[in-house]
Amino acid sequence: MRIVIASDHGGFKLKEVLVKYLKSKGHIIKDIGAFSEESCDYPVIGYQAAKLVGAKKFPKGILICKTGIGMSIVGNKVRGVRAALCSSAKIARSSREHNDSNVLVLGADTVSLQSAKKILQAWLTAKRPEGRHSRRVKQIKRIEGLEYERAKKN
Repeated sequence: MRIVIASDHGGFKLKEVLVKYLKSKGHIIKDIGAFSEESCDYPVIGYQAAKLVGAKKFPKGILICKTGIGMSIVGNKVRGVRAALCSSAKIARSSREHNDSNVLVLGADTVSLQSAKKILQAWLTAKRPEGRHSRRVKQIKRIEGLEYERAKKN
C-alpha cells in the first residue's frame, strides 16, 4: 500500500521507526518530514501530507506529533481527510470500520513504540464501513461538501 507519513520534531523518532517498519512489510512510503528533531512547525508538514490524501494521491496517511492533537486538527482541515487520533488498536480499528478514517494520527508521547505498531497494524488491516456506518460516512462527506461550498461563497 502507498502511505504518506509526516511528523513534527516531537514525533520524529517514532516516525523514523514506523517508516522502517512499514517498508519491511512491503508498503511504499512517502516521507514528508520532519527529518530531524530540530524544532519545526507541525501545521506546514501535516498539511503537506494531508493534502496528498485529500487529493487521493495516497490512499492513507500517518501524522505524528507529541500529543497528536495538533496534527489531528490540521489533518481534518483538509477536504477529503478523516484523520483519527488513536491511542489503542481497538480505537484504530473502529476509526476505520465506523468512520473510514484515511489518516492515522499518533501522539509520540502517549503511545509506546510497541503500541504504535499494534495500532498501525489494526488500522491498516481493518475493513471499510458497511451498513449504517457507511451511511454515516456519506453524511460526513455531505457536511464537508456543504462547508466547502459555503466557504467558496465567502
